[in-house]
Amino acid sequence: MNATPQPPRPPRAGRRTLLALGAAAAAVLLITGYLLLNDDREPERLGYFADWNVANRDFTVKDLEDNGAAEHLTRLMWAFGDISPEGTCHVPEDNHDQPWELYQRRYEAGESVDGQADTYEQGLAGSLNQLRLLRERHPHLGASLSLGGWNWSTHFSDAARTPDSRAAFVSSCLDLWLRGDLPEYGDEPQGGPGVARGVFDGIDLDWEWPGGQGHEDNVVHPDDAANFTLLVAEFREQLDGLSAQTGRDYTLSVSLPAGEEHSQAYDGELFDLIDFATVQGYDFSGPWSATTGFHSNLYAPEHAPDANSADAAVRRYLDMGADPGSLVLGLPAFGRGWQGVEQAGAGPGQQAEGPAADAYDGPTEAFSELEELDGRSRFDEEAGAYWVHDGDEWWTYDNTDVVALKGEYVREEDLGGLMVWSLDMDPGGELVRTMDESLRD
Repeated sequence: MNATPQPPRPPRAGRRTLLALGAAAAAVLLITGYLLLNDDREPERLGYFADWNVANRDFTVKDLEDNGAAEHLTRLMWAFGDISPEGTCHVPEDNHDQPWELYQRRYEAGESVDGQADTYEQGLAGSLNQLRLLRERHPHLGASLSLGGWNWSTHFSDAARTPDSRAAFVSSCLDLWLRGDLPEYGDEPQGGPGVARGVFDGIDLDWEWPGGQGHEDNVVHPDDAANFTLLVAEFREQLDGLSAQTGRDYTLSVSLPAGEEHSQAYDGELFDLIDFATVQGYDFSGPWSATTGFHSNLYAPEHAPDANSADAAVRRYLDMGADPGSLVLGLPAFGRGWQGVEQAGAGPGQQAEGPAADAYDGPTEAFSELEELDGRSRFDEEAGAYWVHDGDEWWTYDNTDVVALKGEYVREEDLGGLMVWSLDMDPGGELVRTMDESLRD
């Protein structure tokens, strides 16, 4: 079952468009008002969907329909696609039944976005078919396949190493995720050429991180930083070639780190090649920190004026030459916590016995769970951060007040929008609704 083709969408107006078209063609577009129309585009509201939590937390694509998130998002970022040791996009057969959940599992009527049960023999089932159904209901909703992430960036470096490896890698990703050529595994009838065509209309590169400081298993080469830009250029070229064949526009994005040292692996040329970049405005503190501290503050707090912040991260990329409209600020739907924190003087910068007990994924907890805590709390408007002290635990996370403030910041700075990681930690869709509301005039 192929996805219903969506109508072509005009590409984002920006330096890449002007460079590719040349002065004469750009002048024509200006005369027609095309670029002016794109300059007035609405801000992005992006949400990452962690596909492993369909099985782990029973959070399915249908939940995005039921909680209203699909109505308020402009693009779904699907996490994650893996890279094989040979440097190609693939669906690993032996990884927690990913093929089954992704496109082989037949959904019952009550589980399905459209209320219809899957048939045994249909070519596309699983979560990808549910995403296809969701996008049919919400034609404004784009969908990008995000490659890599923390655990699956292992072979990015090898894939990006040479012109031949880059060309082969990109071609394999377009075949698998955009042309929809899914492998046939076992005795299941799902898979085959083109069965998932149109489910995704974009690729997101989440290499964590070029040049090192990522997962300990990552392959690292000294030329990673330069090769990343070349890899993005290869994606841009092949995506534009695919667009010429299909008449559709394909979105290319990258995920950028917030740390100052991490950000040095990128160069300004990158921003001429992409439609947007998400900036991870979180993980400024965590279990590696001996004292409590905000992990997603908008500005440096009063007690630590040199601390990292979302604003500082954004400005580093602006200084590299990024257009403000190409930067989408990321916010967390999770909090970080510490235990053994005394009630007296509770706040950031306080001594702790250690990180909070493992909850969601290590010493973190979902927004929905943290909202249930009854302890003392404070919204720090100056820092753009929120905390709650419950028992002997101190937690910091983005509540709706913080999200609203970040939306105001995005509007004031003319940034490209907001992104949330990840949607299953906001099962009621509260953060997504607030993102949407905060970005509207």
